[in-house]
Amino acid sequence: MAVATVASRYAKSLLDLAQEQGITETLYKDMRLFKQTVDQSRPLLLMLKNPIVRSEKKSAVLKAAFEKRLNPVTMSFLQIITKKNREPIMDAIAEAFISQYDKLKGVDRATIITTVPLTDELRAKFSALVLQTAGGKTVELEEKIDPKLIGGYVLRVGDQQIDGSIRNQLNELRLQFLN
Repeated sequence: MAVATVASRYAKSLLDLAQEQGITETLYKDMRLFKQTVDQSRPLLLMLKNPIVRSEKKSAVLKAAFEKRLNPVTMSFLQIITKKNREPIMDAIAEAFISQYDKLKGVDRATIITTVPLTDELRAKFSALVLQTAGGKTVELEEKIDPKLIGGYVLRVGDQQIDGSIRNQLNELRLQFLN
């Protein structure tokens, strides 16, 4: 079965459990912390994905790294996943959980790539544009700076991309001249 499908099922079951126990916000913060930690620690990610490392060792590492920082329900969930030998997809499960939580709460995530930091006015305009295209209740903008753009912006919302960069416009102009 595809990793995304399996991860989505585990995430859905955890989200259902969180709603049942009334700790959705807590588990959401836990999963964000777990995902952020795994993203920032390549050795941890490689250890989780390594089939040679025994699941007991992975379980001990997870317990040492997260036991004091995560809710007991989250820790139990991670331990169950380790026992089921699904630790290579833990990062995908966390990502799926965050995505399902966002969908539940009506949060749209967007990435804006510009050449300079955004002003408050531009941030508000991009947020309005995301609300208009995606139709959620709230927007979380992730801002990135890429000097290679020359100018303009690239806005990504889900699987859609709006490329208003000068680099893109120059490429289109070059293609027109070639044709």
